[in-house]
Amino acid sequence: MHLVMIGGSDAGISAALRARELDPGAEVTVVVEDAYPNFSICGIPYYLSGEVTDWRNLAHRSIADLEAAGMWLRLDTTARRIDVAGRKLLVTTPAGNEELLAYDKLIIGTGAVPVRPPIGGLGALGPDDGVHLLHSMGDTFAVMRTLEDRAPATAVIVGAGYIGLEMADALTTRGLHVIQMEQLPEVLPTVDPQLGQLVHAQLAARGVEVLAGTTVRRITRDGAGGLQVEATAADGRPVTRLADMILVVVGVRPDTTLAAEAGAALGIRGAIAVDRGMRTNLPDVLAAGDCVVTWHRLLGETYLPLGTTAHKQGRVAGENAAGGHREFAGSLGTQVVKIFDQAAARTGLRDHEAAVAGYDPVTVQSEADDHKAYYPGSHRITMRFTGDRVTGRLLGVQLFGHRHAEIAKRIDIAATAIFHRMTVDGISDLDLSYTPPLGSPWDAIQMGAHAWLREASQH
Repeated sequence: MHLVMIGGSDAGISAALRARELDPGAEVTVVVEDAYPNFSICGIPYYLSGEVTDWRNLAHRSIADLEAAGMWLRLDTTARRIDVAGRKLLVTTPAGNEELLAYDKLIIGTGAVPVRPPIGGLGALGPDDGVHLLHSMGDTFAVMRTLEDRAPATAVIVGAGYIGLEMADALTTRGLHVIQMEQLPEVLPTVDPQLGQLVHAQLAARGVEVLAGTTVRRITRDGAGGLQVEATAADGRPVTRLADMILVVVGVRPDTTLAAEAGAALGIRGAIAVDRGMRTNLPDVLAAGDCVVTWHRLLGETYLPLGTTAHKQGRVAGENAAGGHREFAGSLGTQVVKIFDQAAARTGLRDHEAAVAGYDPVTVQSEADDHKAYYPGSHRITMRFTGDRVTGRLLGVQLFGHRHAEIAKRIDIAATAIFHRMTVDGISDLDLSYTPPLGSPWDAIQMGAHAWLREASQH
């Protein structure tokens, strides 16, 4: 069997590795548009901050590792057209020549591309001017050139989602003054405003100027060789800030042009429609990662680009391309982000999302210590639990607390509970570890469940 993978990031490499595990005799070709297969895009902010000292350390596996696993890597090679009937992929080689690659199975892992918001001047200004979008290793090197060559003192970050917050942390760590502009009413809009306000306060405490409810309208050069950002506040007031560099990180959209031109059906948000075996409507063509729709265990079909999801979908696609019958078990949108020495996390549904999905949600906020307060160094964790009023089923959890308060561990407990359709009350029965320096007889996540049960019983 000859398997051809389009894309060398999370989904593509996971698919190739799994196919080779199951069929060591398979020929596996991975077509990679740049020279950086299997790099951790999620690690980019930590390279730019200086915490990761060498960009090569961002590679999950080296090129030698991937080749040793039996892959033929076609680097700096662009996929141009899929001939579905002939089972061939047209590519452009690094030398600019066209070549046809025959395949028995094809997996599309083209990922996502950054959203370019309708900001005046954004099309005319670019990395050479200190204006950046951030998504690839090429983007990363361009940002690093700006940091090293221009020595900027001030940066405007447009967007306050996960990457925007991580970059605010990274650039502040490098010594820049950061101005963060977010169009929505509060930062980190994937959590409730009550937790977004805590994130906002953490940013402000570290010197970040946070302008939520602010829509960027135009970016121009100022008279002194810098950049000017013109925006509008929520109340209509004009807002102007000067900066030495600008970073626009307002989300991504699925990269589906190649698949769509081949006749692949598209689904929500224009992502490639796949079944839970990651099969498209095209014969012998599968797809996985940020370019495809996501099966959510509580919502059904949605679009939710996450690295963890891409790895899982890629593994399913690779197994099925090798003749297997595996299904993607579904996502819950479990995420965690570090903001300086704090962390915010979520899994499952928030109140309004649960209501739209047909549940009868109740959301309760509470706090608990991460370990027994009599042992030095305890931290308070703010929690928001969402459960169904009628059935008591756990639907979602959001957490905010110190980075050493095991926020990631505790959101994973919640994600596991939701995955297995547990009730909020059932959280109390979990046999969780305890020692005073690390926890409590009732873990913080269990105390959050108890708070939900007390308040929900009054509704």
